[in-house]
Amino acid sequence: MKLFSAFLSLSFVFLAFTPAYAQSNYTPPAGNWERRTPEQEKIDPVKLKEAIDFAMASESGAPRNQELMQTQSFGQAPFGEIVGPLKDRGPVTGVIIRNGYIVAEFGEPTRVDITHSVTKSFLSAAVGLAFDRKLIRSLQDKAIDYNAPTEPYVPGRRYDDAENFGTSRMIDLFSTVHNRKITWEHLLRQTSDWEGTLWGKPDWADRPDRDSSKWLNRPRTNEPGTAYEYNDVRVNVLALAALNVWRRPLPQVVKEQLMDEIGASNTWRWYGYENSYVVIDGQIVQSVSGGGHWGGGLFINAYDMARFGLLTTRNGKWGAKQLLSQEFIRQARTPTGPQPTYGFMNWYLNTDKKLYSNAPAGIVVHTGNGTNIIYCDPENDLVVVVRWIENGKINEFLGKLLASLQK
Repeated sequence: MKLFSAFLSLSFVFLAFTPAYAQSNYTPPAGNWERRTPEQEKIDPVKLKEAIDFAMASESGAPRNQELMQTQSFGQAPFGEIVGPLKDRGPVTGVIIRNGYIVAEFGEPTRVDITHSVTKSFLSAAVGLAFDRKLIRSLQDKAIDYNAPTEPYVPGRRYDDAENFGTSRMIDLFSTVHNRKITWEHLLRQTSDWEGTLWGKPDWADRPDRDSSKWLNRPRTNEPGTAYEYNDVRVNVLALAALNVWRRPLPQVVKEQLMDEIGASNTWRWYGYENSYVVIDGQIVQSVSGGGHWGGGLFINAYDMARFGLLTTRNGKWGAKQLLSQEFIRQARTPTGPQPTYGFMNWYLNTDKKLYSNAPAGIVVHTGNGTNIIYCDPENDLVVVVRWIENGKINEFLGKLLASLQK
């Protein structure tokens, strides 16, 4: 197969490396994805099979029943109750793409399963789309400048309730002295240290401190941007803040401006919680969640995940169309100071090869519990989706897979 150079050197100003490889320009159309043999794409079929067999033998030991799995993981924490939809998952599943072509599939790649925190990468994309359309002028702007108090939708609520007289029923995400300082970038990098409660979940209740005396009296010592903490309450703050910018459901935005453009199927769904409804311009709208921590999040099949991975690998470009700007991709791929293997949520970076020692330094991996990964490797023009693999086996799997590539 004749390969064409996909990027000029100018295109890689924003990357931490300058790859010396040619990248295919094949883009799969909607409803069809060309398959090629491993040999056609310079992959050793025997070694590839060894890698796939290893993945299939490395299924996560966590229950396939996702309600049970999430309850075991988070249900014992304060306010850990599930408030969004979950479903049983399938077996270890994968799709391997090289030069844009499918070279291997295993498991049940058409199965629509929850993808947990890979959802966060789609939330980042929704913010990126707003940034590219100047709805957000700069990701370094304070989020409060784009947000107004939001009315939660609570069926049967009355505003003449004497017990709550003088207390606002509105959601005001950035009203405190600390929260007023938070920028979009802080939210995207999980360095905001946002304080408060959203959808009945206090910020301190997600992966709570072992010292319970700090739950209600946590010292406010971290300025926004100075400390990284993986926290789904704050992720959901970003989702509601983005909803206020778009003034329409984020799944609609992502479908029309991203997923339809990359030819994704019509089977994926993005859910919030039973109580995460607000009133926007007179319409009742659900604010979606950034993962399946308490249920909800993105339910999607492996092929659609792979299309998103191919978009990432090609730096936001699909065919001749730039869907996410190079400037947004540049920022998303920039390491977070307090956590160098994290870019924007959930763009995991292999900075100094600390994430996966067997993989190139220039990869991006969209990762979620399960484990669900979308491995994006521009150096090898490789996209890999693997679902429900034991997290500790991923680096070894990648080593076996990369050993099958023939340069």
